[in-house]
Amino acid sequence: MTEWPLQDAKNKFSALVNAALAGEPQHVTRRGEPAVVVLAVHEYERLLRLEKADAPTLGELLLEVPQDDQDFERMSIPARSLDL
Repeated sequence: MTEWPLQDAKNKFSALVNAALAGEPQHVTRRGEPAVVVLAVHEYERLLRLEKADAPTLGELLLEVPQDDQDFERMSIPARSLDL
């Protein structure tokens, strides 16, 4: 992992991009704190595909809905009488 202070990243942006394209993510700091990571576009797109693959589909979400009223009965709150 290569870490660049922001000013160095600005001054040597071509080197930063070349290193990212070579497959090594480049970490940029601002005021000593992590700020951004520069990645090659193919790596970024790979990460997006992984993120989408982990997301449940609408069908999977619908299948998780209880199929009977038993789960709802356990959660129901007893009725209170009201004086009107």
